Amino acid sequence: MKYVLASGSPRRKELLGKIIPEFEIIPAEGEEKTGKVLPYEVVEELSFQKASEIFHKILTDRDDQLVVIGSDTVVSYNHKILGKPASEADAARMVSLLSGNDHDVYSGVTVFYTEDGKERSFTFSVQTKVHVAELSEDEINDYVATGEPLDKAGAYGIQGLFARYITGIEGDYYNVMGLPVARLYQELKSHSLL
Repeated sequence: MKYVLASGSPRRKELLGKIIPEFEIIPAEGEEKTGKVLPYEVVEELSFQKASEIFHKILTDRDDQLVVIGSDTVVSYNHKILGKPASEADAARMVSLLSGNDHDVYSGVTVFYTEDGKERSFTFSVQTKVHVAELSEDEINDYVATGEPLDKAGAYGIQGLFARYITGIEGDYYNVMGLPVARLYQELKSHSLL
């Protein structure tokens, strides 16, 4: 089988390596647009777009063993999606919202593959609840000053410096990092793709 990850995320690369030892990385380049509003629908649609783009870009008549995996992750607080912050001030605003509260992280995953010469795909999403301690204004400013939150959805990475503020999670830790490893493994196994 030829496996392709439709993402340039170093975290997703690391996590997919826990399931599949060898795969190629071809990041999707299409514009991320969705008409959906609910977080799980948004990540499912965006993961579908990413996987579909790369699958159709590299598919040839000889690719009967091609498997393309696309994923998208969002942070949702009070039913509103928090994307990547546009500035340090925006990052501080997001971290202030999360401070002392619970929020949800949703990852959508789509797998495109070929079976008996036919194109197939499946999509799923996983939700994890994250509990965050109360942060002081100084803690928020110090965290934002590290630069870590600027390229991350919701302005934090659970595996980074923000770990000190996370008091607990309900669900899959790896989902918060960007790829629900256990669910993806089970899905690939059930579709005979491993």
